[in-house]
Amino acid sequence: MHTGLLTCSPETSLREAAERMASRQCSSILILEHDRAVGIWTERDSLKLDLSKPACLDVPIHQVMSQPVHSLHLSTPVSDAERWFRTQECRHLVVIDDQGHPVGMVSQTDMALKQGLEPYLGLRRVEDAMNMTPLILPGMMSLAKAARELLHHRQDAAVITCSAVQLGIITERDMVRVIARHNGHTPVGELASKPLLTVSPEDSLLHARDVMINNQVRHLAVLDNNKVVGLLGFREIINGAELRHLREIEQLLKERDQALHTSRLNLQLAERVIEASLESIVITDADNRIVFVNPSFTHTTGFSAEEVLGRTPAILSSGRHDAAFYQEMWKTIGERGYWRGEIWNRRKSGQLYLELLTITAIHDDNGKITHFAALFTDITHIRENEDKIRRLAYYDPLTGLPNRRLLEDRLELAICHANRSKQHLAVIFLDLDHFKQVNDTLGHAAGDELLLDVSRRIRHRLRENDTLARLGGDEFIVLLPELNEPEEASRVAQRLIETVAKPFHIGNHEFRIGCSLGVSLYPDDAGSADQLIHHADAAMYQAKQEGRNDYRLFSRDMNHQQHKLLAMETALRNAVETGEGLSVFYQPLVHRADRTLAGAEALARWHHPAFGHVSPAEFIPLAERAGLIVPLGMSLLHKVGAQQRHWLDQGLLPVPVSVNLSTQQFWQHDLLVQFRRLLTEHRLPTGLIGIELTESVLLDKPLQAVPLLYGLRELGYTIAIDDFGTGYSSLSYLQDLPIDTLKIDRSFIQRLGESRSSNAILAAVTGLARELEYKIVAEGVETEAQMQALAPYPVDLIQGFLTGRPVPAETFAREWLDSIKQSG
Repeated sequence: MHTGLLTCSPETSLREAAERMASRQCSSILILEHDRAVGIWTERDSLKLDLSKPACLDVPIHQVMSQPVHSLHLSTPVSDAERWFRTQECRHLVVIDDQGHPVGMVSQTDMALKQGLEPYLGLRRVEDAMNMTPLILPGMMSLAKAARELLHHRQDAAVITCSAVQLGIITERDMVRVIARHNGHTPVGELASKPLLTVSPEDSLLHARDVMINNQVRHLAVLDNNKVVGLLGFREIINGAELRHLREIEQLLKERDQALHTSRLNLQLAERVIEASLESIVITDADNRIVFVNPSFTHTTGFSAEEVLGRTPAILSSGRHDAAFYQEMWKTIGERGYWRGEIWNRRKSGQLYLELLTITAIHDDNGKITHFAALFTDITHIRENEDKIRRLAYYDPLTGLPNRRLLEDRLELAICHANRSKQHLAVIFLDLDHFKQVNDTLGHAAGDELLLDVSRRIRHRLRENDTLARLGGDEFIVLLPELNEPEEASRVAQRLIETVAKPFHIGNHEFRIGCSLGVSLYPDDAGSADQLIHHADAAMYQAKQEGRNDYRLFSRDMNHQQHKLLAMETALRNAVETGEGLSVFYQPLVHRADRTLAGAEALARWHHPAFGHVSPAEFIPLAERAGLIVPLGMSLLHKVGAQQRHWLDQGLLPVPVSVNLSTQQFWQHDLLVQFRRLLTEHRLPTGLIGIELTESVLLDKPLQAVPLLYGLRELGYTIAIDDFGTGYSSLSYLQDLPIDTLKIDRSFIQRLGESRSSNAILAAVTGLARELEYKIVAEGVETEAQMQALAPYPVDLIQGFLTGRPVPAETFAREWLDSIKQSG
């Protein structure tokens, strides 16, 4: 501040005060009365005078002074003074002491000169602070009018165009200087300060301030390409510095607040993540003392935070890992900064659990370890599930035995070992006999119990290093490694047959079953796992074909037979799909009395380009094993229906043709729908197609068979029991079934006359059928002697080679149906 105050009394004339201000180059004069500041008159106030009247300067100063006087205490911070200048729009402040006496004056110029803004001014450019709209007045304008323009535009200086090539400047201070000596009509061009001092917009504010100080001026014009683009005074410097300073402070405060807010949010987020984390978290100090645990730790271990804080993680030790394990773990942490692995620990309850653990060392800025952070997850259930999945992948879920996949792995290893040690090994393929009958009779639960008993019995008869595997259903495979001689496999196979043949007790039922075994040897029969299993399967199939409950050793002939069966099955499947090679032959049924045609039986025939004529005794069982018997049967039925339609369209008189139905075909859920569609599709009248069923079909489920048979009768189909007399059940079922015909099995016919028992059985069967009003057919009549032997018995119809062999449809029509047409 200025301590040498310029003062005057209230009665001092304005002219005198102006002259004193001009001589002292002061921007203000303080009016005192009894040592109290009662007003102030400044350069800005001079602009308010009516300079067009010379007497305006002869009035006492108290009439034009500004009041009240703005003052600040001596101890007021400079920043408050800056704020006062900016908010009150004044440029002078009186500094007072504790008693209120003025001790000095401070102005905006003082702030610019003495505040210590050099670092700021050195970085800022003139264009950042200058007045962008400078007031430019013509030199011919009067002093009075120029003063009014300055006041009106709230400017403290104006650029004066003194001539076309010369510029000057007039300021508030100039006004104070000139008003005392010049009247208001004086052109300002004569009073302006010349030459005009200028700076560039690119100059620093520090340079501009130094120019003003050195030239003892308070304003500079800013020239850009010889054009005035702005004015710069101490007020602009102060205002720019203050504004910039405030903006920087505001920006710093804003950034600080944002950083604090972000930090607080991040901290809250981290806390919530840690609290909600499914991973257990433990933090220890450098001495491995626990300082923090999260809720997941308590949930996993059972220990609360209060129980573990201050203790070491050894509280969780399971005892499963030795000291060397932990030494290696800490060594890894020291070398790498972290350790990750699986470790067994113990819960508070004492229960062991497996965890996946990660321990990380935390360092300070100097690289010193301050804490250890441990994150772990309970993976006990994961390992248990993996074990379950592994067992499902490699073990049979019912018996717990190895499945085919694990067996093949072990068999591959056994082959490699046998090859190195020059030993034999054997594969035994075991299939239970009549297992389906147990399932169908006692239920699948009993069947499962039987499989468990069989697996236990077999394992007890094997060596420790032998493998028993279940392929599925009732099929098992036994791997016998390290055999010194091939005969050992035969002895084991015989032992297995004997142990399976013993009685089984399931629930209240006691029964026996057998098993069929096939044996293949390495290296005699095959060199790979697949071939050994395949050859053992072929040998087992041979054992079943030759009587069951026995074993067979694989031979090359079996392999050839298996290949033939496979090829034949493929060919039969193609034949069923396309119908090529399949045909129907017709064998006549004749009246015994006059040997005239009464009907026919349709018999399937198959001819293949490679296999030739295949016997029904060979391809019918093959169709049953391959699951082709149902489509094969339906194909033959439609061939018969189409043939009957063809004979009708030719004007022939067809006779009823009976067709054999297999068990699978009879028990189809839509049997009646298919037989109704057969009649509709071929437009057949009723009575032209009959159905033949064996006793076994009806005896399996007699109660369920009754409504099906009645349904077929209602559609117009006749029903015959084929091979009658070979069943093992009571004949009482006959009285409940809607049957038309009984066909006596050929075995009874062939034994006629050989023994009294055969004649007695035939008499009983035919007598029973006659009483039930059934037609009786004698099958397999091949000689006249057999025909004569049937004379005593009530037989209606004859079928056999004696009366007619099976022939194609054309031959049958020519030999039998034509004669009917002619006779008709």
